[in-house]
Amino acid sequence: MTDEEPPTETKLTTTKRRWAAAGKFLTGRAVRPEDERLPPGQHLVRDWPVLDLGQQPAIGVERWRLDVTGLVEQRLSLDWTAFKALPQSDSLSDIHCVTTWSRYDNRWQGVLTHDLLDLVMPKPEASHVMLTSYDGYTTNLPLADFASEHAILATDWEGKPISRTHGGPMRLVVPHLYFWKSAKWLTRIDFRAGDEAGFWERNGYHMRGDPWLEQRYSAD
Repeated sequence: MTDEEPPTETKLTTTKRRWAAAGKFLTGRAVRPEDERLPPGQHLVRDWPVLDLGQQPAIGVERWRLDVTGLVEQRLSLDWTAFKALPQSDSLSDIHCVTTWSRYDNRWQGVLTHDLLDLVMPKPEASHVMLTSYDGYTTNLPLADFASEHAILATDWEGKPISRTHGGPMRLVVPHLYFWKSAKWLTRIDFRAGDEAGFWERNGYHMRGDPWLEQRYSAD
């Protein structure tokens, strides 16, 4: 290929061009001024509180698997070796729990959701994802939120593997939403054409969960 020749057209470049034209996956500011950094109703903590459904599944990396299904061009079923072979990235973000605590400057390592999207290529009709965890937990996300710049499929926190209590060996981190949306012990990502409530959403929590809008409960 010469300098004058355009790159070969692929499904990926076509998809990315379509996303750009539609302004897709633009979810607002990733970095906020210091005086806007703490959402309303939140207080800062230094530790990382543990919250779950009462189960902490023990999933060793030798039997861990992530399935990516639904409305994508390329479905995936990844074991730990294949997942770790994907592009690995570092990310720094705050986390905000619906139970009113926030923790600043968490350092994550793992696979950015953008890099996963580049691989699986969601179909045009895909608008949401349903996340399923090894303990049976589910939560829903608009595709634009799943694909936000700082969202990451995290395997490490502060330079060490994420502990079982915090969702290891891999969990999702979507820092601009309340943390119940960041599913622990993630095992399946299903791309869908419409929205559907997950576990907490069926039990009175908001369908989206924006901390700055205090979208805690379904009536908010």
